[in-house]
Amino acid sequence: HVQLVESGGGSVQTGGSLKLSCAASGDSVSRYCMAWFRQAPGKERAWIAHIDRTGRSSITDAVRGRVAISKDNANNAVYLQMNSLKDEDTAMYYCAAAKYCVDGEQSWYTYRWRGQGTQVTV
Repeated sequence: HVQLVESGGGSVQTGGSLKLSCAASGDSVSRYCMAWFRQAPGKERAWIAHIDRTGRSSITDAVRGRVAISKDNANNAVYLQMNSLKDEDTAMYYCAAAKYCVDGEQSWYTYRWRGQGTQVTV
């Protein structure tokens, strides 16, 4: 099955940008629904975006317009581009994979394969 490793997190000033990467191994991201979640201190883990096998993506309303998800099947990776970062974007960001996407908001518990996370501090 797929293994996932996130990178690209760090400290950034308000209004800045970061691009998070999720490197996959053991299987191809083209065979999965890939998603990004985040968990801020004291809050529940929340879905940010997902991209299906065909490349169709969906973004949560809270960050739409500032965030984009993409994937590179050749490099077996998924990315999360975040712009105009705000203090409330501070969180641990996780990459996750599921066999199938579902419509609407995604549940962490339906994503069987997950990375260890990368910290973003704004």
